[in-house]
Amino acid sequence: MNVLSLETSCEQASIALLCGQDVRSVSLEGHSNHSERILQSIASLLADAGIRARDLSAVAFGCGPGAFTGLRLACGVAQGIALGAGIGVLPIDSLAALALQGGEGKVLAATDARMEEVYFAGFQVRGSRVSPLFEARCVPAAALELMEGEWLGIGSAFRAYPDVLQGRLGERFRGIDADKVPRAEEVARLAAPRVLGGECVSPEEAALLYVRDKVAYTTAERLARGGKA
Repeated sequence: MNVLSLETSCEQASIALLCGQDVRSVSLEGHSNHSERILQSIASLLADAGIRARDLSAVAFGCGPGAFTGLRLACGVAQGIALGAGIGVLPIDSLAALALQGGEGKVLAATDARMEEVYFAGFQVRGSRVSPLFEARCVPAAALELMEGEWLGIGSAFRAYPDVLQGRLGERFRGIDADKVPRAEEVARLAAPRVLGGECVSPEEAALLYVRDKVAYTTAERLARGGKA
């Protein structure tokens, strides 16, 4: 099984290629460079692995929550490659991909949503399985609430608002890792069993998770609302 994955929900974008159990990945800095570099980087990654687009099983992408421009980019690139190769796509929760980097136990994945707000969700991580404990939300950092238990806090929100989050909820955390960001490698690892399980969707039905607006639109739905694909 060969899965190409993209994660562009934050300032550090990445792409990865999972071939069996082996994962190759490339990081890209800065949103302004994504559109100019990402296709070239994908081509190089595939060439280095001796893989052509038609050899892919699926294209997975981090569907958010995150930066609107980045999410649209990942979705659009995934759709284009999948359409050309005649394969399906698989949207993956970007916060789940972040949580997978936290190791075993309860993980609060939280990223900076700007405007003093945070995207966050809670997960139970067991090995390579990430199970949601509560769904992704966007709230002011000062209003974030957390259920009882010992949590690992992970993500850029803890770097952007350390005093607010740790000051209010510090006793709930067994540790904090503010330097981690969602990565394409974990997107690919989360996607792999779902690809095998036949959960891919058509490129046109690829959905983005816009938590701030409490809505996820597929391409078809955006077109129906008069928007661009």
